[in-house]
Order: sequence, then structure tokens, then C-alpha cells
Amino acid sequence: MSAFDLVVFDWDGTLMDSTAAIVRAMQRAAEDLGVPPPPAQRARQVIGLGLADALRLALPELPAQRYPEMAARYRHHYLSHDGELELFPGVEELLARLVAAGRYVAVATGKSRLGLERALDHSGLRRYVMASRTADECHSKPHPQMLHELLEEFAVPPERAVMIGDTTHDLLMAQAAGTSAIGVAYGAHPREALTALRPLSVVDSARALAPLLLGEKAEDGRALAERR
Repeated sequence: MSAFDLVVFDWDGTLMDSTAAIVRAMQRAAEDLGVPPPPAQRARQVIGLGLADALRLALPELPAQRYPEMAARYRHHYLSHDGELELFPGVEELLARLVAAGRYVAVATGKSRLGLERALDHSGLRRYVMASRTADECHSKPHPQMLHELLEEFAVPPERAVMIGDTTHDLLMAQAAGTSAIGVAYGAHPREALTALRPLSVVDSARALAPLLLGEKAEDGRALAERR
């Protein structure tokens, strides 16, 4: 039997294969404003943060008064191609199985509410996501507000919830909220950075999450949780 009643997913780099598109949009927006674009590695590191925190770290030379201008250009570049983005293989099947098994499924993301609603519609995942929190409604990750609110909404204690994400921001948020965490190594942050935070597991595909979340056995006969 799974240890989790509430399963909370990050969006970009966890459910949606959007990391490269985010980096490109950030770099092109910086070029529009006439400032040096952030290197790809630096841009990847801020994915998942709220807008102000992300820009402060990715573009430290950009004055805060230009953040709205940068945000507008970023949205222009990102939204012009977001309809072309795809889910990672196995994501929709996993969410469908979680819902069928009676789990609560939620999203906690650094996207804005408008951006998440658009993504839910484009991806077809709206039918599975029962609740969500976004960075313009809550404190930016790794502050635990998003998880605290979701735990309260579903009346689930922290020990019965798990946060799944591709960044250290996700795992640190889970630690702060007292929930379990699972890292995915196919998104923005490298496996070593995720493993250093000692999550329950770090997996290489969305399909590899099922044994952890649904209490199934892996191909070698052991639950993934037993491999730590």
C-alpha cells in the first residue's frame, strides 16, 4: 500500500518537457532588453522560482524596475511556442492511475496562475489535477506555503504527502513543509544536486514513479523505496 494520500507535482521539468523552452525564452527576453542573456546553466537553476527571485538570480545586473518589462518579453517568447510543448512520456498515464487509485493529485509550480491554467488546458491534464498553487498566489519556492495550503485543503498530514519535482527548490520546499520528496533527474537540476538533499528517491523517468506512488514492485522485484 502506498504511504501517500496526497501527491503534489511541480509542473515545468517534471510533468511538462519545457526546460529548454524556458531557458530560450529567458535568453531572448534579455536580448530584447539589451542585457547579456544568462548562460543556460544559470537560467536552468532558477526555474521553479517566483518571477522576482528568478530574475534577481538569473540577471543580477537587471534593475528591479525593469522586471515587469523583462517579464512581458519572457511571456511573449514563451507563449509563442508553449502550445508545441509536450508532456514527458508516461505522465498522463501516471496521473490517471493515481486518480483511479484514490490519491489526491495537485500541482505546486513557479508558474503564474494564468500560465498554469493555459498549460492545464493545452496538456489535457486538467481532468486529473484536483488543486494547485502558483507563484503569484503564494511565496516562491522553497517557502512551504504552497504545500501547507494543499495539506490543509485536503486535510492530509505532512507524513502522508509527497512533493515531486526536478529542482532543489522543490525538495527544499518539501523539507520545510515536513513532507516526503522525490526528485526527477530529467528536468532542470542535475541528479547530484537532487541526491544531496536526500529525497526518498531520484528517478530517471515519469514511469519510474509508479512503484513509489502506487506501491508496485519494480522490474527486479523490489519497490523503488527499498533501493535507497
